[in-house]
Amino acid sequence: LQKNKFESLRKVSFMTSRMKSLKYLDMSYNLLRHDGADVQCQWAESLTELDLSSNQLADVVFECLPINVKKLSLQNNQISNVPRGVAELKSLEELNLASNRLADLPGCSGFTSLQFLNIEMNSILTPSADFFQSCPRVRELQAGHNPFKCSCELQAFIRLERRSGGKLFGWPAAYVCEYPEGLRGTELKDFHLSLLACNTTLLLVTALLLTLLLVAAVAFLCIYLDVPWYVRMTWQWTQTKRRAWHNPPGDQGAVLQFHAFISYSERDSLWVKNELIPNLEKGEGCVQLCQHERNFIPGKSIVENIINCIEKSYKSIFVLSPNFVQSEWCHYELYFAHHKLFSENSNSLILILLEPIPPYLIPARYHKLKALMAKRTYVEWPKERSKRALFWANLRAAININLP
Repeated sequence: LQKNKFESLRKVSFMTSRMKSLKYLDMSYNLLRHDGADVQCQWAESLTELDLSSNQLADVVFECLPINVKKLSLQNNQISNVPRGVAELKSLEELNLASNRLADLPGCSGFTSLQFLNIEMNSILTPSADFFQSCPRVRELQAGHNPFKCSCELQAFIRLERRSGGKLFGWPAAYVCEYPEGLRGTELKDFHLSLLACNTTLLLVTALLLTLLLVAAVAFLCIYLDVPWYVRMTWQWTQTKRRAWHNPPGDQGAVLQFHAFISYSERDSLWVKNELIPNLEKGEGCVQLCQHERNFIPGKSIVENIINCIEKSYKSIFVLSPNFVQSEWCHYELYFAHHKLFSENSNSLILILLEPIPPYLIPARYHKLKALMAKRTYVEWPKERSKRALFWANLRAAININLP
């Protein structure tokens, strides 16, 4: 009865109810609808094969089907969902739902004997991966030519094909990615995503571990390179500069007042007071030295005094020894003098090696001192008295300048 103008599926069912020997009925290419009325459909009990393709049937068609049907075609209709628990078609073996509007694979709760399912050309993006578990008797599934969305959710369906033992009809040519745009045309068998990309928990745990490792590495480097110390010193230098800018112009004291600022360890103070200061400040070509004991201004912080003395001095003399590298304040003075060297592009550092310093004694934070000793020439204090006159002459020549 195909290609006619039948409209009511319920009336067609009543029409067949008295046909005791009817087994096969083809009602395709008609105008059949079913409105889901309370009146039950009555099909011939002998009907085992029904073709209702190319009609105007929707989801409620499953309320009006012959209970003994074995082969059912609902191809090219307007079905968007197979209602669960509505149809009890326990004899149904073949079901054709191609060219409808289904968004997922139907379950087999009402089709316990189903062996063949055709669901091609629907709107399935990510089919359920538990189909063969809910439909254990299905021997062949035709699910190709759907607009598959190649994402993490589809990975389970691809693995399902491997476990199904060839039950997917048309694999792999009929199973092609439609979305996203960059993967359009890619066969599902060639689409792969890593476990990390698809497992949100694993991704979060991995990201957390990497973040912790990064934080630990940064913390270790900060401690090893003494970054907090440098940050603190930079902050001190910035604060001192800021206070200097806000002082009245006459109080800034930017003019050079000393030939050199002396930085030394308290343990080397005897040599500084008995040798360095007397030999430079007395006699011909008097040198004006800035020493913390006599030139630091009371009331100001030590760091501020250090910065001011270095900025008011033409040179900075550092008396290097094993005692020097163990002194915290000497390190401050070296840091600020080194900062001045780079900020003003000046040649203001003079290194006096009072005693040899074994490399292992220099802490990691003194990498600037290591670099200075490697790149800059230092004056070594001679043990022989005969060579000391030349030492003082070289030192005077290094700091020779006419102060205003």
